[in-house]
Amino acid sequence: MDNPAILLLIGTVVLTVTAVLLWPEKGVLSRWQQARQMTDRARREDALKHIYKCEQKGRRASVESIAGALNVSTNEVAELLGDMQTHHLLHVHSDNITLTSEGMESALHIIRAHRLWERYLAEQTGFSESEWHSQAELQEHQLTPEAADALAARLGHPTHDPHGDPIPSAAGNYVYHDGQPLNQLPADQPARIVHLEDEPEAVYAQLVAEGLYPGQTVRLIESNSTRIRFWANGNEHVLAPIVARNISVRPLPAVVEEETAVPEKDQSMKLSDLALGKTAEVLRISPNCRGAERRRFMDLGILPGTAITAEMRSPSGEPTAYRIRDAIIALRPNQANYIYVKQA
Repeated sequence: MDNPAILLLIGTVVLTVTAVLLWPEKGVLSRWQQARQMTDRARREDALKHIYKCEQKGRRASVESIAGALNVSTNEVAELLGDMQTHHLLHVHSDNITLTSEGMESALHIIRAHRLWERYLAEQTGFSESEWHSQAELQEHQLTPEAADALAARLGHPTHDPHGDPIPSAAGNYVYHDGQPLNQLPADQPARIVHLEDEPEAVYAQLVAEGLYPGQTVRLIESNSTRIRFWANGNEHVLAPIVARNISVRPLPAVVEEETAVPEKDQSMKLSDLALGKTAEVLRISPNCRGAERRRFMDLGILPGTAITAEMRSPSGEPTAYRIRDAIIALRPNQANYIYVKQA
């Protein structure tokens, strides 16, 4: 081992491995520590969010409920709660878990970041409605209070996210929607949807599939222990009571009767239902179509009064080619579902 070349090679390898492992900020160890810190921070913030929501709903957060919300073991939650106590984020007395003022501030920030990001996704991007929540879950831990303030300013300081949930201000203030569950609406009473609960995801997906969104006017037709039947946007909907409880509405005066009245015959249909070779007139784009997708439709000339023809369909079933203003455009079924037409 007296060969200088071999010693130099060994020294170079050792230095290289050491640098790869220990280089500040860029090394494997440093990146692992950063990832671990980010994971720990995300868990703390998710726990704060869960505890806060429980308090708001008059429920008591528990080790088991936090473990379920974070999808971790109760042992991990016990360790997490101890760390959060050390950082003065919460109080634990026997089975009673409550937030400190610092914990409350942190919880409101993460909720604000989540709901602002959902609003951003809805208004500024082409992400589908079913993706807003999961994408916001990934991004909410990245936003600093300063970044959240900047995002709020960019969006015009919105007070509610696209589901109707109130967005806390930087000072922690809310503008509540003051809605009530659709189940509690008196029969034949016009109302407006002010909130759709986006958790659990399976229930929310059903509401999205029904074409429901905040701002729609509704009129309850029938309510019993097995089903809730109502009109919304010219269509009849039937939901199980447990699903309908995720829809919050605000009663409206009788002057909106024409808007929510059960129609004798609704002539509108979704563009996706237009048969090949048939022509229809565009009536409207669903208000639930937002952001980049809506702007794209308008740029393509999909405007009220415009004629559109279903020309051909891909052998796989999608997309479908439509002729509009002497141009051919391709739309997937989920895109065509946003466009309401009347067959010529």
